[in-house]
Amino acid sequence: MIRGGPQKQISPHHEPLPVAFQTTPEGRAYAEAYHAQHSSPTTDEMPAKLALTDVLSLPKSSVKIPRLGFGVYLSPESVCTASCLHALKHGYRHIDTAQYYQNETEVGKALKQSGLTREAVFLTTKILAPAGSPEKTYQRCMDSVAKIDPGEKGFVDLFLIHSPGGGALKRKEMWLALERLLEEGKARSIGVSNYGVGHIEEMKEYATVWPPHVNQIELHPWCQQRTICTYCTQHGIIIEAYSPLVRAQKAHDPTLVAIAQKHHKTAAQVLVRYCLQKGWVPLPKSDTPSRIEENADVYDFELGGEDMRELDGLDMGADGAIVEAVTNG
Repeated sequence: MIRGGPQKQISPHHEPLPVAFQTTPEGRAYAEAYHAQHSSPTTDEMPAKLALTDVLSLPKSSVKIPRLGFGVYLSPESVCTASCLHALKHGYRHIDTAQYYQNETEVGKALKQSGLTREAVFLTTKILAPAGSPEKTYQRCMDSVAKIDPGEKGFVDLFLIHSPGGGALKRKEMWLALERLLEEGKARSIGVSNYGVGHIEEMKEYATVWPPHVNQIELHPWCQQRTICTYCTQHGIIIEAYSPLVRAQKAHDPTLVAIAQKHHKTAAQVLVRYCLQKGWVPLPKSDTPSRIEENADVYDFELGGEDMRELDGLDMGADGAIVEAVTNG
């Protein structure tokens, strides 16, 4: 895991870095030098204004994903629907669930009760493990679609493989099931989560759809995962950031607190804004109504170049992960 110098979102006009840089000491040193040379964007380089309605285009797809999402990990059935409804009421248009979270049905209920059209809300879910055969795995995915968007025409906007754990054959089985969903229109886009460079390269051996549209990984100032972020950016893969608030474990970090006070914002708002300015899609989670609103109230200020550099400087590599840092070998 690369540590140290500040990171910049790589321009599509830069020459792609060789895959070897991900897996060798010499390559990692090269990547580190590259990051040091191309530091975080200054205020002048940032778009004039970000907005809650902003979207990003997925690679090789007409689908666009909202730049701010709402996470529902550990949101119990008894409150999940209400939390999602509150988020939708306050402008979120992107909800991220998973089979593992056991609240797909509640997310679907929130959409139905919101009065919004199906097309107005971007819904993501994930499969954690295959079911034992390609057909059974496909059906497991279809069960999720039915929970989230019941009916013959139901679909999800994004279906992810939750984890690369389990081995290459299981990863292949799940990806082929997702490709079938995509082909049939039951998923509008497909991607992965917690995948390192090697996992995504491996997919070339069997994938019809490559690169994956999205890679969802843990991201925040203390775990910036620069190697996989550089790789995803070079290949046009949208980077989603889970645990962007570090589960409040860094709320009292002196650097973060100072920047928050400077902008008259909370630590959580600075962290969400940091992700947005990095070009990531953050997925802040809360079941507290006031915090749901707060986490979306990040469009009336901007982190300057020095703010971004100070936050970049907090990176601890894999040691900064509170859930999981990817394996890039």
